[in-house]
Amino acid sequence: MSAREIQDQKAIEHEMFVQRAAHANADVEASPLRGATICSTKSGRDYILEPTADRFCEAADTSSLPVIRIAAANLMGVLRQLEVIAKRQTPRIAFKAKGSILLLDLADILAVQAEGNYVSLQHRPNPYLVRESLTSMAEKLKPYGFIRIHRSVVVNISAVQEIQPLPTGEHRLRVKGGKQYLVTRTYKHNLRDLAQLWVGSERLCG
Repeated sequence: MSAREIQDQKAIEHEMFVQRAAHANADVEASPLRGATICSTKSGRDYILEPTADRFCEAADTSSLPVIRIAAANLMGVLRQLEVIAKRQTPRIAFKAKGSILLLDLADILAVQAEGNYVSLQHRPNPYLVRESLTSMAEKLKPYGFIRIHRSVVVNISAVQEIQPLPTGEHRLRVKGGKQYLVTRTYKHNLRDLAQLWVGSERLCG
């Protein structure tokens, strides 16, 4: 084959490659959600279609990218809405105190203690006295995660951090902030409600 023929063949191959590249670009632009062939230099900076040996090509499926973006945006919006709803629906307690009505989040009440004809709401940072019997308060607070551990004490389950068995068969609870409460044998069975899963401590509440 003469040099002229070789040059003509190379020109024809180059023209065919340019045409194929043009068609490929047109398909990608017309259908951006379909898979496209992306050719990248080894540096990862240029994305062009070239048949050189020191470059590599890999197929990239971009069909799910717009869906992922939309799903992520929707998820963030839903999470923000749920956060607002959760704040609105946080259980609260209303009670009279010094001529006014106070509203407190139940999550901030660590325990309720009997004090004569009153109960003391162990609220962070300040406790409050409410004219109510402990039996009545225990029943009202039970649906909100409070359990009775003593004839004079009700604790918030979410505030309990540690249980210590005692030789007497009683237990000692430590709540957030370090304060401790005694669990008598009469109310020992209520300790089951402190956790949904017990590992290696099944006999604790037996």
